[in-house]
Amino acid sequence: MTRAVVFAYHNVGCECLAVLLKHKIDVALVLTHTDNPSELIWFDSVAALCKQHGIEAITPDDANTPEMLEHLRALQPDFIFSFYYRNMLKQAVLDTAKHGALNMHGSLLPKYRGRVPINWAVINGETETGATLHYMTAKPDAGDIVGQQAVTIGPDETAADVFRKVTAAAAAVLDCHLPALVAGTAPRIQQDLAAGGYFGGRKPADGLIDWSTATRVHNLVRGVAPPYPGAFTALPGGTLKVYRTRIETTAPSAAAKPALQVRDGVCRAVCADGSALQLLEMEFEGKPFTAQDFLSRFGDNPVSMETQRQ
Repeated sequence: MTRAVVFAYHNVGCECLAVLLKHKIDVALVLTHTDNPSELIWFDSVAALCKQHGIEAITPDDANTPEMLEHLRALQPDFIFSFYYRNMLKQAVLDTAKHGALNMHGSLLPKYRGRVPINWAVINGETETGATLHYMTAKPDAGDIVGQQAVTIGPDETAADVFRKVTAAAAAVLDCHLPALVAGTAPRIQQDLAAGGYFGGRKPADGLIDWSTATRVHNLVRGVAPPYPGAFTALPGGTLKVYRTRIETTAPSAAAKPALQVRDGVCRAVCADGSALQLLEMEFEGKPFTAQDFLSRFGDNPVSMETQRQ
C-alpha cells in the first residue's frame, strides 16, 4: 500500500485528503494548523476530518525541526502531499518521501506563484485561474507540474466564489493523476518561470481603496470581500467598508476629483478617470450602511475622496 504524510489545512486540505482516502492511500500522519482565534474560521477542519477517520493529526509550530525530521524518516512515506499548508517545508523534509513531495497550488502555474493566488487573480481582473498539482522544491511553487485544471472567474465573482471552484478543481486534479503517481507514470512538465510571477501575502491594510478607476475599485472589492477583511476608505467621522459594487456601463465623464454621492437611492462613486460604480453593500464604523444612511449622514452633496494608492 502506498504511504503518505500529508500537510493540510482549509477546505482544499479537507477535499484533497478525502481523495487520498478514496484511493486507499495509507495516510500515516497529517500535519495541520491550530486555528488562530483572531482569524475568521469560515472553512472546514482538517483536524476534525482526521478524527473522523482515525488518522493521527498533529499541529507543530515548526515542521522542520530535527525531531520532526527524524519522525518523518521513521514513517518512510512514499509521498508527501501539501494541501494549503501555510508554512514552508525545507528540502530535508521533502527528501523524506521516497517518490517525491507534491503541492496543490491555487493558480495555473507558473502564474501567481506565492501567497493568496486566488485573491491576487481577482484583484488583477483575471478571467481564469485554476489548480495545479506540482512537485515541491526548495524554491516555492517552482517544481515540475503533474496536472492542472482551469476555472473561470466571472466579472462579479468574489475571491470566495472563485475559491470554491478552485477547491473543486484541486480535488479533481488529484483524483485524476493520483493513480499515475502511485504507478510511477505521472507526467513531469518543467515550468517556464519567466511566464509567471511571484506574489506575496496580503494584510487587511492592503484593502485601502485606490479611487483611480471603477474597474480597479470593483476588482479590489471582489478580491477582499468577506470572509476576507474587505476594501475600505476613509470618510469624515470614520471608515467605510465596501463589500459589493457594480460598474456603471455609461461612458465615463470628464476626469475629476473622486467623490461619493447618493443619486436615485443608490450610492455612486465617481473615480478619478470619470468612470463610476455603484456601492451596493457597505459598512460604516462596523455597522451596515445603506444609501439612505449615507444620505442622512452626509447629505446629497458629493463627498470628495482623495485618491488613495495601494
